[in-house]
Amino acid sequence: MSQSNRQWLLRKRPVGHVAESDFELVSTPIPEPADGQILIRNRMLSFEPAMRGWIDDKPNYLPPVPIGAVMRGTGIGEVVASKLDGYAPGDLVTAMVGWQEFAVADGSARPVPKGVEPALALSALGVTGITAYYGLLKIGQPNEGDTVVVSGAAGATGSVVGQIAKLKGCRVIGIAGGDEKCTWLTEEAHFDAAIDYKREDLGERLAALCPEGMNVYFDNVGGPTLDAALARLAMGARVVVCGSISVYNAKDRPPGPANYYNIVQKRARMEGFVVLDYLPKAAEAVADLARWVEAGHIAWKADIQRGFENAPRTLLRLYDGSNFGKQLLQI
Repeated sequence: MSQSNRQWLLRKRPVGHVAESDFELVSTPIPEPADGQILIRNRMLSFEPAMRGWIDDKPNYLPPVPIGAVMRGTGIGEVVASKLDGYAPGDLVTAMVGWQEFAVADGSARPVPKGVEPALALSALGVTGITAYYGLLKIGQPNEGDTVVVSGAAGATGSVVGQIAKLKGCRVIGIAGGDEKCTWLTEEAHFDAAIDYKREDLGERLAALCPEGMNVYFDNVGGPTLDAALARLAMGARVVVCGSISVYNAKDRPPGPANYYNIVQKRARMEGFVVLDYLPKAAEAVADLARWVEAGHIAWKADIQRGFENAPRTLLRLYDGSNFGKQLLQI
């Protein structure tokens, strides 16, 4: 086993766009697990758009990562030493391990079910899938026959949202960037239609595809995309605010959407949520998601980069549109 633990630390807080230089690679001794802990050798790291907010000093739902601390992040690894009942060397677990090769964790580490590959456990069956499940079903509350529109639809969360909506009998339209992503949405994920925001006029396409408005809008993007969607709401629509990746790297908070008053005119509801509030009920979501994946009702896609030294570069892929599917890094 390696005698050192490589770690990526937060070197400085980004101003505007996050950069590789905001992080620093160091080597430290491998930690020893205390009683009630396990030592994990990380195999795969997960990357979320929300990480941009974690490294800001602005108010957020989690405390900011301190300067000089290991970058926060979830991952999957192998237990190499255990001082915790129920965990043995060789077990695969998922936990908030951070950007490092070795991590210690307590009983909050969750075993990876036998036969489930790490990429699936971190995407459709992980926090990503749980976010889609509860965001759509509890906040969006789709009804059979509803028109559901999803932004960031080719991303890890958006693609699962749309496919759950299809399972609930909805008509689903995805917004994504590029022909490859839009084709995957309609041919593999079985969305009813896809809008390529890079080459199509979003407002015109939403008007054509949603002549009576949309009943549910699941927003992962914010900015002008959210504004265009607010202009096309149906009466009693539900707007689910999951993320706002288009403005995460903005130096200053942009002004609110111009079409917000349509929420009043359409008696709509707009609600944000954080998946952490639903993690105590994660087992329910994972059971349904696993059943749907096994039955072939949910297609999933992972964008797997390789090499621990590429962790910052992998994060940047989320913000320039390079990633296709769940962004992961194989260590």
